[in-house]
Amino acid sequence: MKLFSILVGLLFSTAALAQLPNANTLKAKINGEEFQSQPRRIRIGAYWWITANTSKPDQSLRIWLGSYDHTDGIEPGTYLVVDADKADSKGNKAKVQAGSGYKGLAVIKYVKETREPRMEYHVGKSQNNDETVVVKKNADGSLEATFSGVLAGSYWKEKSSATVFGGMGRLMNKMEDKVITKTTGFDSSIDPEGNGYKQQSKKDSLVLTEGTFHLPLPSKH
Repeated sequence: MKLFSILVGLLFSTAALAQLPNANTLKAKINGEEFQSQPRRIRIGAYWWITANTSKPDQSLRIWLGSYDHTDGIEPGTYLVVDADKADSKGNKAKVQAGSGYKGLAVIKYVKETREPRMEYHVGKSQNNDETVVVKKNADGSLEATFSGVLAGSYWKEKSSATVFGGMGRLMNKMEDKVITKTTGFDSSIDPEGNGYKQQSKKDSLVLTEGTFHLPLPSKH
C-alpha cells in the first residue's frame, strides 16, 4: 500500500509536466514494427539531439545531426550516418570535409525496454555503413527528414549489485523516470550504458526503414 501511495504521488507530482501537443512527428519501422512519436530537440552534453520516445514498453529513438560550419541550428542537407561510439573520428570528419557534398555527420541510437521496470534493454547503434539522413527545409522554416539503416544491436541487463544495493531507492527512481518519460515526452534515464547495467554477449541487427521526421524550429531573431 505504501509503494502504491508513493507511485500515485509521483504521477501527480509530474502532472504539471504533461506532454503538450505539438506539430512534431517522427515515424519509422524498426524490424518491421511501427514506431511513432512526437520528437523533441534536446541538448545532451555538447550536442543537440532529436529524441522521440514512447511507453509500454519504454522506447527511445535519438538522432544527432552535427555540421562543421559552427552553426547551432540544424541545416538542410545530406548527413553521413556514422558509428555512434566514434562519431568524431578523423576518418569521419575527413569524409565530410573532403568536398563530398555532406552537410555533416549523423548518429542514430535506439533503446527499448525489454523487461520492466527497466531491468533489461535492447540497444541499437548506427555504424559506418555509408547511410544518410537527408534534411530539407520547408517554406515555413520547418524541417523534413528521411532516414533508414541497419543498427548494431546489443542487449543489456541490470547488474545484480545495482539491484541489491540500490534497493527500494533505485526502484523508485526508475518508476519516477518512467512517469517523467510518459508524461513529458522527454526520455529520463532510459539509456542503460554507464547506469548500472551490463552488456550481454548476445548481439544482432536492427533494421530501420521508412524513417521520417517533421520538426518546426523557432524563428531566429
